[in-house]
Amino acid sequence: MTRALQAGRRAALSGDTRSVVVFLHGYGANGADLLGLADPLAEHLPDTMFIAPDAPEACAGAPMGYQWFPIPWIDGSSEEDANIGMIAAVDDLNAFLDGVMVDEDILPEQLLVLGFSQGTMMALHVAPRREDAIAAVVGFSGRLLNPDLLPDETVSKMPILLVHGDQDDVVPVQSLPEAAQALQDAGFKDVFAHIMKGTAHGIAPDGLSVALAFMRDRLGYS
Repeated sequence: MTRALQAGRRAALSGDTRSVVVFLHGYGANGADLLGLADPLAEHLPDTMFIAPDAPEACAGAPMGYQWFPIPWIDGSSEEDANIGMIAAVDDLNAFLDGVMVDEDILPEQLLVLGFSQGTMMALHVAPRREDAIAAVVGFSGRLLNPDLLPDETVSKMPILLVHGDQDDVVPVQSLPEAAQALQDAGFKDVFAHIMKGTAHGIAPDGLSVALAFMRDRLGYS
């Protein structure tokens, strides 16, 4: 039984939804934390709706925040707890994405997922294992979980942009080349990367600008 994810939405600026971007927030945050990105993006993606769900579990380390799954070295949970939480969250997110496509009457190639930190981990795990390829994945400041499983478990391959700050002290910047290499080894041909200079665990203007250009291209804007 999947858990329904509560989500904030920003309607397409043009009033005509031709694509959807789903934001996946990081550990201890919430959907509203990323939905603010719709403000600078919307004018350049006028036919795009932005949706930002809250992760399914309350976060012990952040009373007002949520988590996709426990992180043992942060919250003291067990590896078993983390794995169980991850499996459940994957089902929740897949059901949510399916619901978005039905509700907004869009095809997989009109859906793009943008993650940050733990949200990137979810995006990179879920999207390749879905039956139909979505438009793309944008992953900020995250890493690829279980890279050794990817070659055998990949079902669909979509373009992926990885963005990371070179001063990140939460998720090391080395996670980016490691993820890129694992994706390429699993047969992903369109893997792009951008390093945000002087940036810690966050999203800098240059990274967002690179992501916007990538998103416009993948969502069919001229």
